[in-house]
Amino acid sequence: MTTVRGVEARGGQHCETTALGVLLRHEGIDLSEPMLFGLGSGLSFVYWDSKGMGFPFLGGRVKPFELTRNLAATLGLELLVQETTSPRRAWRNVAGPLDAGRPVGLQLDSHHLDYFGSKAHFGAHVVALYGYDEHDAQLVDTAQQGGAVSTSLASLARARAARGPMTAKHRSFTLGAPVNPPSPRSRVVPAVTACADAFLDPPIANLGHRGIEKAAKRVRTWFERADDPRRDLTQAARLMERAGTGGALFRNLYRDFLGACTQLLDSDDLRRGHGLYVEAATLWTQTAGLIAKAGESGDARCLVQASTVLGDLARIEREAMEALRRLRD
Repeated sequence: MTTVRGVEARGGQHCETTALGVLLRHEGIDLSEPMLFGLGSGLSFVYWDSKGMGFPFLGGRVKPFELTRNLAATLGLELLVQETTSPRRAWRNVAGPLDAGRPVGLQLDSHHLDYFGSKAHFGAHVVALYGYDEHDAQLVDTAQQGGAVSTSLASLARARAARGPMTAKHRSFTLGAPVNPPSPRSRVVPAVTACADAFLDPPIANLGHRGIEKAAKRVRTWFERADDPRRDLTQAARLMERAGTGGALFRNLYRDFLGACTQLLDSDDLRRGHGLYVEAATLWTQTAGLIAKAGESGDARCLVQASTVLGDLARIEREAMEALRRLRD
């Protein structure tokens, strides 16, 4: 049995920030989950639909693993990422650090994990691996999935080898702290303004505030778009609120990050951005409730209401990010 000593198996709300928290605490850096999410410039929005998709997807964060790369750059961390098509080499990539006493982050398809509550495929799931024996691996996952959990080595191998949307080639990673890491307070402004820039000036209309505007227009048509409205709409609402987003499509996490930042920096623009995200988080939960109600009741008026709220959200989040972008001035 190999177990990394001193690992605090604290399950969070979101998978990537949960794993990052495990790895960073082992390096002596203990940050809250909202602070990890915010310093990683994790907030975004995407409305995605295509002919090959069963139903449109609403995403509330940056693309898979970008949060980790952002956080490492922001805090000056040593990020070592390894990928391979060889399952044998992939195991060596994680066994080495574990045997040396360092936990490892993994990106994999949660569908194959023995303990996982949902059996839907999700190739961008992230866990922290901190121990193994001949049969099983010890992982830290979100609190919703049990926090400290175990899965068979065979299931872990299948999860890491999976191919499909958002998957990576047996991706594993470790984090190392610099000798004199910058204080989180000193990195708030660059992280916040980078997030605001990306949100306000998206390269395509599906992203950022423009993506929310698009969602506001398209959500009215979701009964016609759905093969099974009851199933598809209630599933969309569930993903917004309970699929590792921390609620409100990640807006609760960003709201709490900005709230913590107002205790570190004296800024009217920061306080305005925080206040607007307090409002936005409530409205995203309201939107999810209306979509769920539409699916359950078959009442198209609920989608009209959701469309109106989404239109308000596009404006509120745009105004919030405009205020936050001014932090660099």
